[in-house]
Amino acid sequence: MQVLGKLFTIGNMYPDDRILVAYVPRPADFAIVETEGWYRIPQKSAPKGLHAEYFAFYFGRHFGPDKWAVHYYARQLGHELVSRLSLFPEQTNHPRAADWYYKVQLGPLQRLERPIISLRWRRITFIHTTGDRFLQAAEINDLYVDGDGYVDRLYVALKERGIQAERHFQVHEAGMVYEVPLTVLCQNGRLDIPAAQMPTTPTELTVLADKIARQTIQKGGPHTP
Repeated sequence: MQVLGKLFTIGNMYPDDRILVAYVPRPADFAIVETEGWYRIPQKSAPKGLHAEYFAFYFGRHFGPDKWAVHYYARQLGHELVSRLSLFPEQTNHPRAADWYYKVQLGPLQRLERPIISLRWRRITFIHTTGDRFLQAAEINDLYVDGDGYVDRLYVALKERGIQAERHFQVHEAGMVYEVPLTVLCQNGRLDIPAAQMPTTPTELTVLADKIARQTIQKGGPHTP
C-alpha cells in the first residue's frame, strides 16, 4: 500500500490540497465507503490524480433527493492495487473477478454543510479540483480546474453577469461528439464558446463576456433548470 506522507488532521483542508471527485452510482457502493472505509476504481479506467489528499463523492440517480450532488468527502490514507476477487471474495463467479482495481483507503467521512449540486443532470466520472475551489463551490461547474486560465475568468465574468455557463459541455452533432470549454444554455438554443474563441487579454475578456450577455438576452435569457 502506498500511504500519503502528509500529516492527517480531520477537517483541516488546505487551499492547495488536491481533491478527486468520484462518481458513486448506487447506495450499496457508498455503503462500503461508510462501513468499510474504502472506495474502488477499476485500473483500466483509473484517472490521473490518485495521489489526491481528499476524495469526494458525487451521487448518481439512485440516491433519491441526494442525487446529482456531492455531500461527503474523506481524507485519502493510501491505495493499493488488488483483484476484484480480493475485494469481494464471495463473488467468485463475477465476470470481472480477475480484474484489477485500486482500493483507496479513506479516513472518516465528513459531510458538507452545503452540498455541491449539479444544476443540470450531467454524466461525471471524475473531477480534479483543489481545496479552495471545493470549499467555496456552490455547484459542480465551480470545481473545474483543468482548462486555460481565461476559461476560468470567462466563466466567472459570465457568472457576475447572472449567466451560469456549463463547463466541459458535450455536443452531439452530425453523428459526432465533441466537447467545448463553455456553453450557455438559453431559453431558445445555446451559445457554444470553443477554445478558439477564448479571450487572451483582459480587454478581450470583457468584450466577449458583454457580447455573450447580449446574445443570451436575444435567445430569451438563460435557461433555468
